[in-house]
Amino acid sequence: MKASVNFLLLLTFFSAACNQSPSAQKKKIPVIGYLDMVEDETLAKARIGFFDALETEGFSEKEKTLKVIYTNAQGDIPALGQAADMLISQQVDLIASNTTLATITAVQRTKTIPVCMMVAPRPDIAGLTDKNGNTPSNLFGVYETLEYIDTAISIINIFKPGAQRLGTLYNQSEPQSRDAFARLEQQCKVYGWELFSLPVNNSSETQLATAALLRKKPDVFFALPDNVIFASFETIVKLCNDNNIPVFTSEAGLTARGAVASFGADFYEWGFQAGMQAAAFLKNPSTKKPLPEIVFKRTRIFNSEAALRFGIKADSTFVAL
Repeated sequence: MKASVNFLLLLTFFSAACNQSPSAQKKKIPVIGYLDMVEDETLAKARIGFFDALETEGFSEKEKTLKVIYTNAQGDIPALGQAADMLISQQVDLIASNTTLATITAVQRTKTIPVCMMVAPRPDIAGLTDKNGNTPSNLFGVYETLEYIDTAISIINIFKPGAQRLGTLYNQSEPQSRDAFARLEQQCKVYGWELFSLPVNNSSETQLATAALLRKKPDVFFALPDNVIFASFETIVKLCNDNNIPVFTSEAGLTARGAVASFGADFYEWGFQAGMQAAAFLKNPSTKKPLPEIVFKRTRIFNSEAALRFGIKADSTFVAL
């Protein structure tokens, strides 16, 4: 019932776009179906970057050179599948997928409509390659590897060199969260840190899980790339701040929302890079599709206000917000 309600709301919100008939969509103006997993201000930066890139290349809703069907599953996996099926039924020219689960869902449901991914790991890490290591022929866009997690974790030594106890939450149902968590476990062994962790399945569990985790008295909290974390980050930051525990992360967007520092991809730039790939395809859809490519831009940033709260200073390699 929940999935049906969520999807009805989704259809109502985007009714103007969704009511376009398949025949109307077959006109020269290209139609993009945007498949979003959750409404979140960090993930929204990727969406904005994606459409900014398209606009620079001449594809704009405002100028009526592009039609877009926006969908958002509001964190509900069955609703995500329904949204993907709806986009396929609308015969869109391209599905733009934001986050790993959105990309996996799109690729599982269509082998013919091109899928442009963003905010997702390399296809093999996401389990999207076949037994020979081949990427789906309809998949392109921009991915990240897990190596940046190592660098993000290492910045804890810069800001909190005495830290020995690290806490985190992770979502067992999300591939990128599981993989990043495994990377975090590995790095904690390298540094000799004690790791405290608890699983969370949705944002409604975050407050209780974070409170339980903080009772174990970690020195720092590390926020993983996880849709549940993205959706409830302000709750995590408030509880950590109240307990005098700084938050570090691999996600630049979370630093803007209250973490002390991060190393990772700027989500706006990530979306922009994917948008440029999508534009190249839309200009010449009959040519060979672009290949998936690694995200170009990663940055070290720190939140001046959050750092001041904990008496932390950043070195010159970090960009201050």
